[in-house]
Amino acid sequence: MTKRSDNLPTTPTVQVIERMFNLLEVLASRADPVSLKEISEKTGLHPSTAHRILNDLTIGRFVDRPEAGSYRLGMRLLELGNLVKARLSVRDAALVPMRELHKLIQQPVNLSMRQGDEIVYVERAYSERSGMQVVRAIGGRAPLHLTSVGKLFLAADDPQRVRSYAARTGLVGNTRNSLTQLATLERELSQCRQAGVARDNEELELGVRCMAAGIYDDQCKLVAGLSISAPADRIDENWVLKLRATAAEISAALGCPKAHLAATRLEPR
Repeated sequence: MTKRSDNLPTTPTVQVIERMFNLLEVLASRADPVSLKEISEKTGLHPSTAHRILNDLTIGRFVDRPEAGSYRLGMRLLELGNLVKARLSVRDAALVPMRELHKLIQQPVNLSMRQGDEIVYVERAYSERSGMQVVRAIGGRAPLHLTSVGKLFLAADDPQRVRSYAARTGLVGNTRNSLTQLATLERELSQCRQAGVARDNEELELGVRCMAAGIYDDQCKLVAGLSISAPADRIDENWVLKLRATAAEISAALGCPKAHLAATRLEPR
């Protein structure tokens, strides 16, 4: 068995992460600040080792130091916890309405969220008994500018952020229909804002078209998108009203005021 050392390695290892988790668990067990001495005793770490790790966690705001020699959990953990809570609550609120929408249109319905310059598919509603379908894998990712939900998020950004996105990504395309020029993308985003609905016209995958509507939280912030994916020759414009109504139902369940939902425009932030 490898002997453990209380000296921190020069590069991050699994051992360091384990020690960090142990420190956080000790802090989580107490409502009041915990002294370095007690932390050291409960984790079995040398005080100097515990101090160095806690100092790094303090810099990252994962730990607070209310006074010299004592520590408590930091606000950054609350921020991250709220992000996770938001994702979970969106999924919970969306699941039943998504299934109802799928029953109406008999095409897959996807719930997606933004992570950086991509959207991530976090839930879907579809039937294995249906015919030809376009089913997105949960956990799958795609660039914002190539997807209907991604365009919703870009449309909610101010022009400078959109330009920064274009510069970072180069607006690389997947198909001949992909929007790879900034001016073209900006015109598309303007249409999204006006209509409150975004579309993917075979831009991510040839033969597949999508439409998406936004989902908003209790602060009226765009937190997710609901989309319908279908073979290009089967997309039905009559789905738009059903899609928007379902997205509005989910948003209302999250606490978004109906007055905001009635205004279908996506305002840049």
